[in-house]
Amino acid sequence: MTRDQLTGKILAAKRRHGLSWKTIVAEIGGGAVYVTAALLGQMKLRPEQAERAAKLFDLDREEQMLLAEIPQRGSLPGAVPTDPLIYRFYELVQVYGTTWKALIEEEFGDGIMSAIDFEMTIERQPDPKGDRVKLTLSGKFLPYREY
Repeated sequence: MTRDQLTGKILAAKRRHGLSWKTIVAEIGGGAVYVTAALLGQMKLRPEQAERAAKLFDLDREEQMLLAEIPQRGSLPGAVPTDPLIYRFYELVQVYGTTWKALIEEEFGDGIMSAIDFEMTIERQPDPKGDRVKLTLSGKFLPYREY
């Protein structure tokens, strides 16, 4: 079984059992963003989490072990994403990417924001004109070494 096939099986079980991501995360344990990313094939679960996921989704031993393996990351195709929600992130990077880069470099120097040592929260922010999505991204700054 491939990781993509396993993700499909997990999503089918999620639908079949009427589970929400919040319920799934509570059953498996861990952070909501990380566990969801793992079940969608972008991260690995710890062995004990993989065992709980296997029970929740009726997975066999091989599928459980696959959840604990390091995945091949990067699920978006090379072309511009067509899903409207994902496209908005692409659009944000196109419009504000150079601004973020300039402001981060001015504050921290020459380097990058880690996507490995990284935290993210997603919250609903009530607003009378329509609720807003609040994303908080926090990645460790990694300076380029001079040698």
